[in-house]
Amino acid sequence: MEFTDGASKRVCVKVENGAVCTTGGKWDELSPEILASIFVRIVPPELMVRSVALVCRNWMETVSGPYCWTEIDLEEWCRRCCIANRSHLIDPVVRKIVRRSRSTFRRLSTYRLGDVGFSFAASRGRCLKILQIPMSEITDQVVEKHAGSLVNITFLDISYCLKITEKGLKAFGKQCKSLTHLRRNMPLWELPTSVEASDINDQEALIIAETMKGLQRLDLAFNRLSDTGIDAILTQCKALTHLEIQGCWNVELKGDLEVRCEKLVDFRSPWIHEREDNLAESSDIDSNEDEYDEESIYSESPSSSDLD
Repeated sequence: MEFTDGASKRVCVKVENGAVCTTGGKWDELSPEILASIFVRIVPPELMVRSVALVCRNWMETVSGPYCWTEIDLEEWCRRCCIANRSHLIDPVVRKIVRRSRSTFRRLSTYRLGDVGFSFAASRGRCLKILQIPMSEITDQVVEKHAGSLVNITFLDISYCLKITEKGLKAFGKQCKSLTHLRRNMPLWELPTSVEASDINDQEALIIAETMKGLQRLDLAFNRLSDTGIDAILTQCKALTHLEIQGCWNVELKGDLEVRCEKLVDFRSPWIHEREDNLAESSDIDSNEDEYDEESIYSESPSSSDLD
């Protein structure tokens, strides 16, 4: 880092090889709001805390205040933590960043969040509109206790959250009346040779239809719902325009269900078509040359002091 102390200090910031570098520009005269708007566009959250704060007092005060944390996106860092077997860092870091936001954060995007981190964020989430917590370990009991604090949420992603069942989903539906987009994709399950009663579970779909009637977008990939669940959703969610049910192998779209689904602006049917498979294969070939770079990014082991 290179900067000059004093009233005539001229600095600017850029990220190089995981470090913050400084060169010309009168940034010491900028307000915290403007500095924060610049930092959040060019600096990852972990570097904002670990490096930017060390440049000077003004920058430290900026990243310690709420202006940098109205949009909290820690998902990539959380994934690296899990790869490095440091998932125990996630809840404490989420608590620290939420505290810095002073309850003004509008978006929280994490991965493998636990009950402690969720409880802390939800209790301070009066301004929260986007909550993305895939693969989290949150339980129904905690959701039922804190969902009432999330009344302004419009987008909720609880994909692969296996500890959230019908009870937790119902709590979200009853309390989060501003919800317009729900993402509840589930892990891939084995393709059944025949559909048996034990393979079908329409409970979540029926809860969604009953409690989330204002939904416009709904993602339910690899869910165990059947035509019964789809019919309830289409009947009660009158505002629905986008529906994703790929991998929902119990759905047959009998009667007029297929026609009703096709009337939506965007509909992804249960079965993945050959055309989509070919597109995916083509995309995989094109991305082979980038595999090394992507692996090198996610193989970085975050230090235990990354966000201290």
